[in-house]
Amino acid sequence: MLKFLKGVVAGSGAGLKDFPYNIGEPYSSAWGSWTHYRGTSKDDASSVSIFSLSGSSSQDGHLVAGRNGVKRLRTVRHPNILSFVHSTESEILDGSMTKHTIYIVTEPVMPLSEKIKELNLEGTQRDEYFAWGLHQIAKAVSFLNNDCKLVHGNVCLTSIVVTQTLDWKLHAFDVLSEFDGNVEAPNGLMLQYEWLVGSQYKPMELANSDWVLIRKSPPWAIDSWGLGCLIYELFSGMKLSNTGELRNISVIPKSLLPDYQRLLSSSPSRRLNPSKLIDSSEYFQNKLVETIQFMEILNLKDSVEKDTFFRKLPNLVEQLPRQIVLKKLLPLLASALEFGSAAAPALTTLLKMGSWLSIDEFSVKVLPSIVKLFASPDRAVRVSLLQHIDQFGESLTAQVVDEQIFPHVATGFSDSSAFLRELTLKSMLVLAPKLSQRTISGSLLKYLSKLQVDEEPAIRTNTTILLGNIASHLNEGMRKRVLINAFTARALRDGFSPARAAGIMALCATSAYYDMTEIATRILPNVVVLTIDPDPDVRSKTFQAVDQFLQIAKQNHEKLNTGDVGGATDSGVLSMTGNTGLLGWAMSSLTQKGKASEHVSAASANANSSLVSISSNSSSAEAHDTITEHSTSISNSLDQPTPSSPTSTDGWGELENGTFHDNHHSDKEGWDEMEPIEELKPPNHLASIQAAQKRPFAQPKQHAQNSSRPNNAKASSTFTNAKPEDDDLWGSISAPAPRSTSKPLHVKSAADEDLWGSIAAPPPKTTSKPSKSTAANDDDPWAAIAAPPPTTKAKPLSTGRGRGTKQIPAKLGAQRLSSSGI
Repeated sequence: MLKFLKGVVAGSGAGLKDFPYNIGEPYSSAWGSWTHYRGTSKDDASSVSIFSLSGSSSQDGHLVAGRNGVKRLRTVRHPNILSFVHSTESEILDGSMTKHTIYIVTEPVMPLSEKIKELNLEGTQRDEYFAWGLHQIAKAVSFLNNDCKLVHGNVCLTSIVVTQTLDWKLHAFDVLSEFDGNVEAPNGLMLQYEWLVGSQYKPMELANSDWVLIRKSPPWAIDSWGLGCLIYELFSGMKLSNTGELRNISVIPKSLLPDYQRLLSSSPSRRLNPSKLIDSSEYFQNKLVETIQFMEILNLKDSVEKDTFFRKLPNLVEQLPRQIVLKKLLPLLASALEFGSAAAPALTTLLKMGSWLSIDEFSVKVLPSIVKLFASPDRAVRVSLLQHIDQFGESLTAQVVDEQIFPHVATGFSDSSAFLRELTLKSMLVLAPKLSQRTISGSLLKYLSKLQVDEEPAIRTNTTILLGNIASHLNEGMRKRVLINAFTARALRDGFSPARAAGIMALCATSAYYDMTEIATRILPNVVVLTIDPDPDVRSKTFQAVDQFLQIAKQNHEKLNTGDVGGATDSGVLSMTGNTGLLGWAMSSLTQKGKASEHVSAASANANSSLVSISSNSSSAEAHDTITEHSTSISNSLDQPTPSSPTSTDGWGELENGTFHDNHHSDKEGWDEMEPIEELKPPNHLASIQAAQKRPFAQPKQHAQNSSRPNNAKASSTFTNAKPEDDDLWGSISAPAPRSTSKPLHVKSAADEDLWGSIAAPPPKTTSKPSKSTAANDDDPWAAIAAPPPTTKAKPLSTGRGRGTKQIPAKLGAQRLSSSGI
């Protein structure tokens, strides 16, 4: 036979040169004279089954019956009847003889007897699977007998095949004939090819060729007997050898025994109709049959029935045969979700089933359906996908995430539901590492810039945490432009204390990405302020951050002293040992679920309900216990003061007096719109310090000696040309006066021009003239570091700052001077 098949494939003689399928290895069993082969399509390598039947001449009886079977299989269509794909008949030379062969190509199936051995089911699970299979075959037989008025004639174990989804299907239609009960010539043959049926499968009337009785019997009489034979072969595990074996009822389940006996009734008219077997048999009332039946008619169920069913399904699949669930229920469930007939809770069951598959099988059977679900407009489905993304996110490829998933997920960033916005934000912890740099910089960071000024405190906090965690996936330029601005200019100034704490921890977690200049000029000045924060947890984390960044500064100092210039340049890179725990904090803060103790700061003490619950261990350097959780009710509002940031903005907006404002006239979005932190107006208690740091230090031209003075003595002048304004306590670090020679006709008053007027010490109440003597200089303790006397020739202004003079608010930055004053 194998030599014969090789000739077929090679196209010898008048062989199958154009046969579009490859013939593989045969199965060990098949019905009648047919041979059942595995096969594949030459076009797409898809699996098929190929049945072949050979004869010595074209008029061979088996070939004639085979042609009848091909015709019937092609024309009769039913879900429980083998699906026809292709057929052909050819003549093949085998030496001096010519063989005629019929080929039928069908969907890929396997003989039932071999599939039962492969599954190796026992006990209740075996009975449930047999019940489901018999239920399918009974429906196929009922369709032929009752609807089509056809008689199969040889229902038995070998006439049943099993698909890849473990469905049972009826085939072997060679004997199939019309039921002609109304024919006037009752003595003629009704089943032309009944000689192909083995004697052990023939009922008494067929064995005696009593065609009169057969025509008077109902159409299902012969096939009902065949169903009885099939039931016996299934439960006995042996092929029926003679009719007498059917009396052995010890192997038949008790719930099926009454129906089994009625199927094998000696009177054809009393045999059980297969349709009644389906509807009334107690044996078919089990969990597997009911579950599959519900899934097959899911479109006919209402939303309440669907919801109830899918909430019970996760526990139900644990009790069903595992292979049946994976090969039958899983495809049904994936298809139902993909086409919208299944409710959102079904996704939980789908992922549970998928967890029983290997990684390769999961990628083939489950992942394609999940990817398609991201395009679903159903908000409940989107929420369910985001809630379980950690279960399948690792299996997604970078290309699929970047091109197919992220465009749909990104719509959740601007969703009206705060709960969906936060779920979308948390999903980025899994998806962001798979995004391209173009998508991160062009889309993701713009969405995060808006979420960091979201109206919900939980979302603002989690946005900061997410940025700290995905910093390693940003390129160097993007980190320089985004991280410090996002953490210092927004997170540290947030009105919600957990958001400020998150900003501090994010800075610590990303400390390896900052150089020494950024740490000294942009990070430490903003962090130190929070050492007096009203919230104790924020203060604790602030001191930890200060210690960490000062340690970096000390390392940089030591490297500079040792002459390690290259090491000093990279002094911002701290040992990653400490940062590992901090990055772990970012991960746990964004994803950890569970009960969290509510942490309320002094600024939000009057909040009725908070969208963020924070549980932190302030004494831990790694702060790994920080948990940011969204409350189950999104509709609750906060009584605490709303953040200064607007609810939505195009990009990072503008900074003015520490408050963010929308820039509605700009089409750009992102951190790059923010001005450098040095140019922002700092808080009042830092304004003087930061301005003083920028002014150059001037050495005094004259050295003075100190002398004792009585308590409450007034400050005296150091230089003869000094005025009361020069007694400013910040004069030692202030810039020298301008060397202008223009007349001070239109110059603004000293109070208006003095940037430090609001915080300067009051002028002395003395009317004595300044002394030029050394003794006078001895009385001035600030003479050693006083600013040099002004060199301008302009007349001194008579306007002074008295104790009763109204203070003018400080104006930072460059001031515009009138042209006449230059």
